[in-house]
Amino acid sequence: MEQITPQAFVLAAEAIGSGVAMLSMFGPAIGEGIVGSKAVEAIGRQPEAAGVVTRTMIIADAIAETTGIYAFVFALLVMFTKPFSSALS
Repeated sequence: MEQITPQAFVLAAEAIGSGVAMLSMFGPAIGEGIVGSKAVEAIGRQPEAAGVVTRTMIIADAIAETTGIYAFVFALLVMFTKPFSSALS
């Protein structure tokens, strides 16, 4: 049986970590879809409130999108900077 080196283990953990971070971007996408659908429902019920509902929807989407952007940036940092591998050398 072959031994797994610490460097190989850390590289595998970094790859798995960035993959999990990329998967976490599904949450904001689903949340933005729900916000959009509820905004359309609200505008359909009260067309005169379209401006307020649209403004609130855009702010909510922007806040939800930041979570996805943070996850994406974290995944890129882990994939390309290899922060934990450098500690083993």
